[in-house]
Amino acid sequence: AERMIEEGADILDVGGESTRPGSDPVSVDEEVRRVVPVIAAIRASSAIPISVDTRNRETAERALDAGADIVNDVSAMSHDPGMAALVAERGVPVVLMHMRGTPKTMQEQASYSNTISEILRELHPAIAAALGAGIAPEMIIVDPGVGFGKRAQDNLRIIRELASLKSLNFPILVGLSRKSFIGEILDR
Repeated sequence: AERMIEEGADILDVGGESTRPGSDPVSVDEEVRRVVPVIAAIRASSAIPISVDTRNRETAERALDAGADIVNDVSAMSHDPGMAALVAERGVPVVLMHMRGTPKTMQEQASYSNTISEILRELHPAIAAALGAGIAPEMIIVDPGVGFGKRAQDNLRIIRELASLKSLNFPILVGLSRKSFIGEILDR
């Protein structure tokens, strides 16, 4: 984290559960054990914004208590029914990411006819649920979920047509690091 800050990172995203395709979930206790001390240590030495990457309300709550500033939920708050209420109560930004299924099953649903329009349509219920829970519109960030249950051509289409996501009227976050499709298109 210190090296990343020195190299110019603007935000650090800390997660304790792999979201790679086919990955198994970890228990909330294990996720908290992995995440909270790291966030507390970063917060003790830096004011950099910290995002907690979790689908679990308890982990998010403990991470926010330890100094996290943002909740980054790959399930767009559909995994844990208490997540939206926590985010609304705390008044923190939330990243709603598009993904069909779970990290374990998402590759089984990697088939799109019109990638962008399907992502837009499938993000609408998450946005409506967030607003309905009392999350302020200015606290919502959307993520098209590059690499999450999408084929290489879908990922490239998302990047090429990213401006189409502006129609949602929310800031857009795109995570591209360590994505297998990059190696695939570069043949590396």
